[in-house]
Amino acid sequence: MDFARLKEIIEDGLPFNKLLGIRVVELCAGLVTLRVPFKPELVGDPRRPALHGGVLSSLVDVCGGFAVWTSCHLEDRIATIDLSVDYLRPALAKDLYAQATVRLLGNRVGNAHVVLWNEGDNVQQTDRHVAVGRAVYNIRRGK
Repeated sequence: MDFARLKEIIEDGLPFNKLLGIRVVELCAGLVTLRVPFKPELVGDPRRPALHGGVLSSLVDVCGGFAVWTSCHLEDRIATIDLSVDYLRPALAKDLYAQATVRLLGNRVGNAHVVLWNEGDNVQQTDRHVAVGRAVYNIRRGK
């Protein structure tokens, strides 16, 4: 896998990712860590303020899909089959992080587990996760 090219695709190749401002923190086979820098436009509940749940679910999907893609070939295509998100606590008006690990990789299907947390916390602080997700992806093999 060409990880430099994959990083380009994640950060600059997809318009929706650019809209969210997604940045790569870590990228290796079977593991991806991403960051969404805080922007006031991402707030869903200004009374808290808390990030919109759609931002969290989008980040689960993007992070999980690219984690599966890291274990494939650049020519392969990945499409979401199923996505579930458990919202554990409000995501504060701070940068948002996600880390996805591949749990299953078959010839046509990949599965990823994703955890999300706010800036200032870390992936090991399981009591501080704002959401966890599971995603299943169809893999269409390229050449």
